[in-house]
Amino acid sequence: MAWLDQLERRFGRFAVPNITLGLVFGQSLFYVLYQARSDFQERVQLVPARVLEGELWRLATFILDPPLTNALFLFFALYLFYIMGRALENHWGAFRYNVFLLVGYLATVGAAFAVPALHEVPATNAFLAGSVFLAFAWLYPEFPLLLFFILPVKIKWLALLTCLGYLIAVFLGTWMTLLMIVASLLNFLLFFGGELVRRMRSGHRRMLAQAEAAAAQARPFHVCTRCGITDRTHPTMEFRYCPDCDGAPCYCIDHIFDHEHIRRGARQEHDGKP
Repeated sequence: MAWLDQLERRFGRFAVPNITLGLVFGQSLFYVLYQARSDFQERVQLVPARVLEGELWRLATFILDPPLTNALFLFFALYLFYIMGRALENHWGAFRYNVFLLVGYLATVGAAFAVPALHEVPATNAFLAGSVFLAFAWLYPEFPLLLFFILPVKIKWLALLTCLGYLIAVFLGTWMTLLMIVASLLNFLLFFGGELVRRMRSGHRRMLAQAEAAAAQARPFHVCTRCGITDRTHPTMEFRYCPDCDGAPCYCIDHIFDHEHIRRGARQEHDGKP
């Protein structure tokens, strides 16, 4: 992407390397603080109304809000997030990975403030983490994950389930959920939208080619000019081509010796030759 190349040449030196590790460490620390103080989470979540009242730290701290689960599942969730984040950084470089996260962050914050009626509703960073998951699945679709720590499943299938869950949430979830999903997909589409369109066009052309091949395979090879039967409708029938007719048309064995010869649009009686 040319625009990213230009940005990297100008601002690449400001990239933060290994930012995923910092996010994992911060979320781990916040989880510990949640256990120590029951009101701590409410103080760090992104609630637009509180930000507008002057609590600006929420714009930064909500990124470190960990998923509410038990410690074991939190460990595996953060470990997986670290693996995926490091893989994206190694693939793109630190600057582009920073831009990917920054676009998702800005889109999430913008969506949280977009509807005044929802300013009292806390925004979540879960869908921002989901965009990292989808980006990783796009780049490494064959990567295996152990579902329930037992069953190996390729990540592309889990990504499809995630997209299905997003689609269901769009129709059944709250307005804030809808805004968070749209915001989280913005950075994914910004980085992969062009390739996604190319794959869709390629898939469409491939489907058309397969449909044409199937239709060609289904078409009969022999069609009797006289009665219209084909090698498809009568697979045991023999067919012949008359050299005395204009264009050497096809006839079934019942009519190859019993037909009027076609002579440049005119018909003449059969002269006894096949």
